[in-house]
Amino acid sequence: MKIQKSKSISLDRIDLQLLDLLQTDAAQSQQSLAQQVHVSPPTCLRRVQRLQAAGLIERQVAILEPERLAAIQGHGLACIVEVSLERQGAESLDAFEARAVADAAVQQCWRVSPGPDFVLVLHVRDMPGYLSLAQRLFTGDANVRNVRAFFATRRAKFSTRVPLLHA
Repeated sequence: MKIQKSKSISLDRIDLQLLDLLQTDAAQSQQSLAQQVHVSPPTCLRRVQRLQAAGLIERQVAILEPERLAAIQGHGLACIVEVSLERQGAESLDAFEARAVADAAVQQCWRVSPGPDFVLVLHVRDMPGYLSLAQRLFTGDANVRNVRAFFATRRAKFSTRVPLLHA
């Protein structure tokens, strides 16, 4: 079965399996991936390269374990922040978004609707770090109308996995 996802690429069962496996562990060898999807290593490599070239694999990163890292450098402060702007024109939205995504403490930036204009996921060292970020992004911008911050007390689930059909 082929699933048409864009004009430039169609995905079959093997492609979907590869994407699913890479979401679990992108450090797997081509040999291991090939064995799991029952193709040769060169075929597997060509398929993965095709998926990367098509932009379906955005990047490969290491996901750090926060609890183990906390033992070394402190827990830090995770925050989910809703931001509403006074003016929602394209230029205003783009300007705030550009500032938010440029800040290293912003892990995720979502434009949302309805409700606030943005939801940000932040990670800062401590409360003074949050206050500094608030000054940079919220207080210093005359177009920011409202900010609601929620400080995480426990992470029950975290995943980067995108559900795939028929993987």
